[in-house]
Amino acid sequence: MTESSVQPALWPAPYASGAVEATVSVPGSKSVTNRGLVLAALAAEPGWLRRPLRSRDTLLMADALRAMGVGIDETVSSSSGATGPDGAGGAGEAWRIIPTGLHGPATIDVGNAGTVMRFLPPVAALADGPVHFDGDPRSYERPLHGVIDALRVLGARIDDENRGALPLTVHGGGALDGGPVEIDASASSQFVSALLLSGPRFNQGVEVRHVGSALPSLPHIRMTVDMLRAVGAQVDEPETGGEPNVWRVSPSAVLGRDLTVEPDLSNAQPFLAAALVTGGRVTIPDWPERTTQPGDALRQIFTEMGGSCAFTTTGETTGLTFTGSGRVHGIDIDLSEVGELTPGIAAVAALADSPSTLRGVAHLRLHETDRLAALTKEINELGGDVTETPDGLHIRPRPLHGGVFHTYDDHRMATAGAIIGLVVDGVEIENVGTTAKTLPDFPLMWAGMLAGAGV
Repeated sequence: MTESSVQPALWPAPYASGAVEATVSVPGSKSVTNRGLVLAALAAEPGWLRRPLRSRDTLLMADALRAMGVGIDETVSSSSGATGPDGAGGAGEAWRIIPTGLHGPATIDVGNAGTVMRFLPPVAALADGPVHFDGDPRSYERPLHGVIDALRVLGARIDDENRGALPLTVHGGGALDGGPVEIDASASSQFVSALLLSGPRFNQGVEVRHVGSALPSLPHIRMTVDMLRAVGAQVDEPETGGEPNVWRVSPSAVLGRDLTVEPDLSNAQPFLAAALVTGGRVTIPDWPERTTQPGDALRQIFTEMGGSCAFTTTGETTGLTFTGSGRVHGIDIDLSEVGELTPGIAAVAALADSPSTLRGVAHLRLHETDRLAALTKEINELGGDVTETPDGLHIRPRPLHGGVFHTYDDHRMATAGAIIGLVVDGVEIENVGTTAKTLPDFPLMWAGMLAGAGV
């Protein structure tokens, strides 16, 4: 049991009486871990996933793949050192993935994990037998029609009672024709990634053409493409001279690989924000100098909001050190490519010395909760002045006061409230345990960061 799973219903967010000075080791990327699991499950040979994130979303993915017959041995590699703290997916943890023939019948619990509910129906179409998908009540409200409709065009048989959402059953036939398909992925870039990840195993590969309005979270599609190429897939994409809004994956074997998962840079956000809002300094070890993770944009965004950052080396460890200046500035920014960063940026913006406008994130209304409505309500109930716009938020800083900050079972709402609580005394986070979705033991990590800052 992780620390975050036994937190009180109302968690008193620690108040920092001084500048935060800390080094925080952030667990592995959820996005990389779950993509790595899918690709390893589709491979023609066993592979390793080192330093994976161990969280609710990634364990749901692993359990789902096991239900379809994939062998996943959570063990410790003798060549990688010791395991990290419970839930963290430490430096020595490694999962051995042994692909086998995918089969049903199987029942999969997706929880409220977008990657599980969207990445696995294409995998299930390759299984021999029916695979039933169900999840948390909120998962029924999240869009899935892009994946369902596309799979039907590509030859899959799916029973969803015409909901375009969970629950549903994929009647796997052991193979899928594949080929060209048009989808509207404006609700989620995961619709595109879901089809591309399984594309090499389709008889004709897959050609995905996005035909809707602006596509959000493009860095996540770039991550998918990079990881596909790393396992031997041939991918044509707009980034490398291909046709705009079209991705093609050729049919091929998927190679087993030995993949080391990067730290989750989006989950580093609250710790960098702590340095920014307290005028302190936080170092995140192993921050990659080149990455497709959307969280890398924090280096530029938080610098514009009043801090500075640099890659630093201590002993054999290289990391990113972020330093706050003691002032926080507002920002006018399009977050369409990095929408998952919006809650943390909104929290910082509520503490700034000038207004902020966050644009390009209308799709956040369909995430774990309606994040735009939730941020508006919770910050305003602490005395803030936040207004929803058609595609984002306008935030006018006001003196804030303590109170209950509700999370709506959304991990990024919880960490946003914790950021505000650093400099606003008396903030209580409802259900901080929801952070276990992607950041196990967040309360323990937060307390460790603050140990030298005064609480």
